[in-house]
Amino acid sequence: MAAVRLTFRNINALAPMVRVGTLPMRLLALDYGADVVYCEELIDIKMAQCRRVVNDVLDTVDFVAPDDRVMFRTCRKEKERVVFQMGTADPDRALAVGRLVEMDVAAIDVNMGCPKEYSTKGGMGAALLSDPDKIEALEETVALAQRIEKVGVAAIAVHGRFKDERPRHPVHCDYIQAVARAVSVPVIANGGSLDLVKTYEDIEEFRCATGAASVMLARAAMWNASVFRSQGLLPLERVMQEYLKYAIRYDNHAFNTKYCLCQMLRDKVESPLGKQVQAAQTNAEISEALGLQEFYRQTEEQLQTRRDALQSSSLPSSPVVDGGVITMAVKFERREYPPQITPKMVLLEWSRKQRMEQPLYETVQRPQDRAFQSTVTMDEKKYRSSLWEKSKKFAEQAAAIVCLRFLGVPECRVGDKDSDLVCKRKRESRTNGRAEEERRKKLHVADDVLQELETSEQRVVMKTGSETSERSAD
Repeated sequence: MAAVRLTFRNINALAPMVRVGTLPMRLLALDYGADVVYCEELIDIKMAQCRRVVNDVLDTVDFVAPDDRVMFRTCRKEKERVVFQMGTADPDRALAVGRLVEMDVAAIDVNMGCPKEYSTKGGMGAALLSDPDKIEALEETVALAQRIEKVGVAAIAVHGRFKDERPRHPVHCDYIQAVARAVSVPVIANGGSLDLVKTYEDIEEFRCATGAASVMLARAAMWNASVFRSQGLLPLERVMQEYLKYAIRYDNHAFNTKYCLCQMLRDKVESPLGKQVQAAQTNAEISEALGLQEFYRQTEEQLQTRRDALQSSSLPSSPVVDGGVITMAVKFERREYPPQITPKMVLLEWSRKQRMEQPLYETVQRPQDRAFQSTVTMDEKKYRSSLWEKSKKFAEQAAAIVCLRFLGVPECRVGDKDSDLVCKRKRESRTNGRAEEERRKKLHVADDVLQELETSEQRVVMKTGSETSERSAD
């Protein structure tokens, strides 16, 4: 299968890490010199429900769950070097998921080492080590590896700790070495980040200490992915900025972006920068913390332009009935309308004149890109734009435009003949202008009177003070 495209000898790999091994971190590790990158463990039950979607806006392949969440996102840059790690306890489901992703990844890995409850309680991860019928296993570590080898795997990654041990415990290099000597397939050593691997040079020392063919890094890479650089570590803030650029470019979820950046900061998470990152709620706010506001703005504009072009070319501009909703491919452009005039205002004014109930808006947000789409109900009929907008307000305005155009009501755009609403707004503006001018005049007169009173009081005080001084002198 896909594994033949990838070699597991003499490589340095980014280990699978929950919430960390998403696309931005994987691409960053590749930039810095990693040969192979693993995605975070993804559970077979969730992946089996996903559909494969080509995302032309981001130029990615997305595996999207029924609730529209993107469970796994990949791109051409990593296609030949990304390993899909699966959490599974069911051979049939594992096969189904493997067939779903096989054309978009270089290899598939089954997690049999994670000791965390979220993995083991479902019979996955380290729980598989005690179920030989599912993994072709024996009780002893070396015998287990030998039997797994006979199944036909391309490589075996060994984390040098027991099931009940955690990262704070020392790694057992001798156990990894015993497995490496017992099998002919490449063994990938893992678990040295705590006390053995802190620089690029340490990677080779860990490889030699374990006798493994390759090395896999988790926390050392999470803290500073430039550990894969043969030229040495880069300053942390630069690494954080490069990570954030990928997060912005590939529309990574802000909470995941923030989590990864906080992991990089480690003991500096309470620093001024750390507090600013923690307080951020969006990628825009995170970008501000790291001085990438302009990069964020330009990237968002590029993505929106691409999104608009794809939507306009694939969707009809004439009305279409979709599930009982009248839809059109329209977008709200603020510059097309006079100041203080919006499609929502026009529709509301029109409904009042027709003695109809006011328009009712319902808005939804799409999880994968956090775009908005609104549906407006008018006279028991529903209208919406088939294009998604960047904000709830814009989505409501687009829905109002669809309703107005379908009903043939003038939108009051710039250049249109002044409607009653526009004339009303102009009158209100002139009235408000005159009222403001009168208010300013009154304030000016009041200021003059107050100033005159203050001057008079000062004169009285000065005169009284002078008379008192003359009496005192007498």
